[in-house]
Amino acid sequence: MTGLRVAACQTPEILGDVDAALTCVEDFARRAGDADLLLFPECFLQGYLVEADHLTRYALDLRSAEFAAVCRRLAPIRPTVVLGVIERREDRLLNSAVVLDRGELSGCYRKTHLVPGEALFDPGDAYPVFDRNGVRFGINICYDAQFPAAAAAVAAQDADVLLLPTQNMMRRENAERWKPRHNEIRRQRVRETGMWLVSADVTGERGSERVGLGPTCAINPAGEVVAQVPPMTVGHIVVEISRRYQVPG
Repeated sequence: MTGLRVAACQTPEILGDVDAALTCVEDFARRAGDADLLLFPECFLQGYLVEADHLTRYALDLRSAEFAAVCRRLAPIRPTVVLGVIERREDRLLNSAVVLDRGELSGCYRKTHLVPGEALFDPGDAYPVFDRNGVRFGINICYDAQFPAAAAAVAAQDADVLLLPTQNMMRRENAERWKPRHNEIRRQRVRETGMWLVSADVTGERGSERVGLGPTCAINPAGEVVAQVPPMTVGHIVVEISRRYQVPG
């Protein structure tokens, strides 16, 4: 039976240190053992900080020498890597998730629904899907999960699993308020589409005001949370997902 072993990584928040972020990716690749795919949080490569100075300094064109160097660094990693990046494309900034296979760029999803604080980003407009080990996956990013149409666009292409890079480093009062709501919303998307949903998030504290509680989790098509990394814990989960649909030959 075909199956895709997805490892979702709950990481520390790393801001403006690409080398440290890549070291973290390499570390999780070692920890995850025989996983087929590694999922990392939203904008993880450069750090999710939607400020003009940060975006201008760290955004990467996916056709640039700088991004090629990132790909070469990750080429020894066997699993597919789904990695959140701040992308520059011409004069646009995008909140993106790249799909890398042995350091080769297989594709990219660009966040389609932006919160008011993301006005410096432009929205994406497409929902690509990818096939690995006979299993099909698509991507939404964080706030996208609040919009049924974003998950439905992936499910309409016979996807088995929706990957959800997120970044919920919130003010403490908001983090507590949202703590039970994240998975409630994700269960709704699962029930509507019949797909698995696997999310990855950051954890820890940013100063005294912000905290990241996750959750990094996997929800099966019945709407059950089958694996979750505890809050304030750096770690990963691994779930195996089987193909529900027959891919045309």
